[in-house]
Amino acid sequence: MARRNHLDDFTRGRMIGKLEEGRTVTSVAAEFGINKSVILRAWKSFQTTGTAVRKVGSGHPRTTTAGDDRYIILQAKRDRRQRLHKRGLFARRPERCLPLKIDHRCHRLQWFREHKNWITDQWSRVLLTDESRFSTRSDSQRVLIWREIGTRFYTSNIKERHHYGGPGVLVWGGNMLNGRTELHIFDRGSETGDRYCEEVLLPHGRLFRVAIGPDFIFMDENARPHRTLAVEELLESEDITRMDWPAYSPDLNPIEHVWDALGRRIAARLHHPENTPKLK
Repeated sequence: MARRNHLDDFTRGRMIGKLEEGRTVTSVAAEFGINKSVILRAWKSFQTTGTAVRKVGSGHPRTTTAGDDRYIILQAKRDRRQRLHKRGLFARRPERCLPLKIDHRCHRLQWFREHKNWITDQWSRVLLTDESRFSTRSDSQRVLIWREIGTRFYTSNIKERHHYGGPGVLVWGGNMLNGRTELHIFDRGSETGDRYCEEVLLPHGRLFRVAIGPDFIFMDENARPHRTLAVEELLESEDITRMDWPAYSPDLNPIEHVWDALGRRIAARLHHPENTPKLK
């Protein structure tokens, strides 16, 4: 018989009454179908507080029923990649029990529904921007060959090469249907919110905003430097509208093709850049 781990106040009162009559914990557990550890905790609580009523806990109110909890557990056993609430399987917020990939997929579908009927005139006002890092060492110089099954690790089929690494530069750029920005290279250090404002938004974003007018829409990814308070205040002061962009969706940005083409050109050079100045 399945054993219960959660009791209502009426059952707790009956159980404690039988213990007061002198019954053993084992016999009471067998009669009610309850784990002995649950009975011991309830008995200890009764001896301390003098009441069988369970104290109301604090925190977010429970929004799932017992049936919902059983369904969540069943789904988690079927799909081990599913993410449950950090406090256990019995989630207080069902929306937190959805897999991450489902959340992002729903956001992308919603984005598609909102923009699928846009006409060319609407897209012509959008500046699509992105950053990409280029290194002096790249593994994109690959030679694709056919080989027999089981010969993958033969010495004749192994070629040692560097997998990325080495010095590199971070490049920013943007494109539109009727134009593009100049490539901007961050000279040193990592990108921050202040540098993003000074080196990207002020010289480039503001320029396109003035040229296109109030209908201008600026798109950037969801990187942390792009979501700082300084960036939000600057966009508001310059009256620049930012496009809502779904998370983990780099394939939606056509500028990814630009980065791919640029990386292939760098890798195809006869003399590969040996240092950062040559790479720039």
